[in-house]
Amino acid sequence: VQLQASGGGTVQAGGSLRLSCTASGLTFSNYNMGWFRQAPGKEREFIGRFRRNNSNPNYADSVKGRFTMSKDSAKRTLYLQMNRLEPEDTAVYYCAATTGLPYDDPRYWNVWGQGTLVTVSS
Repeated sequence: VQLQASGGGTVQAGGSLRLSCTASGLTFSNYNMGWFRQAPGKEREFIGRFRRNNSNPNYADSVKGRFTMSKDSAKRTLYLQMNRLEPEDTAVYYCAATTGLPYDDPRYWNVWGQGTLVTVSS
């Protein structure tokens, strides 16, 4: 079971990036899928999730209206479109999956990608 995240990079404040996360070795439709991020010196933070077999994502308040999650089940790929980026969005971004209850707490998620770094300059 593997999640491979990509798409990170450096962008100026106000810019956009799209992250991708491709799953292998798991049946995509059986898993809740989510995005988290971890800034230097801070705890891992929930960004958003898709509950399995549900096409409507939930978002953390900190990104609502700026970030949009989407998925392509046929490609087993999860996306995170990030707009109007701010320096405070600088972090390593992780995709995650769980067959359990998809709480905001990262401890409830048991499959993790390797992370991709997003740096937003002011």
